[in-house]
Amino acid sequence: MKKVLLTIGIIIFLVGAFMFYNKLYLPSLPIENISKKTVIEKINDSETRMVKLSNENGQEWYVIKERDTSVADEMIKEMLNQNGWTFKQKDGNGLFFERHGESLIVSTQMWTGNYVLVKIPINFNE
Repeated sequence: MKKVLLTIGIIIFLVGAFMFYNKLYLPSLPIENISKKTVIEKINDSETRMVKLSNENGQEWYVIKERDTSVADEMIKEMLNQNGWTFKQKDGNGLFFERHGESLIVSTQMWTGNYVLVKIPINFNE
């Protein structure tokens, strides 16, 4: 009986360690070509609070290490302003910008309590 309980305990520990190491306890990502573990490693290894994650389906994905979405919004506004975009309004999770008669919509999404995911059309810096 003790061997069975010990074996079950070891299995539970190994499964838990695997889940923790691979960040399987985190919510799913809307980005297909990157793992949760990679996202956490990229932001934790960076000296900045905003890190580019990937390009996917005509979108650039970023992650911001920030609990307050209004602070994350200000970081996005500053980045886009440097590329000539003027902030017009926020509606829900969308930030609307204009430049030379063109419109651009940036979407944000809280991912866990510590990170904001940002989706920007890939042509924003052209």
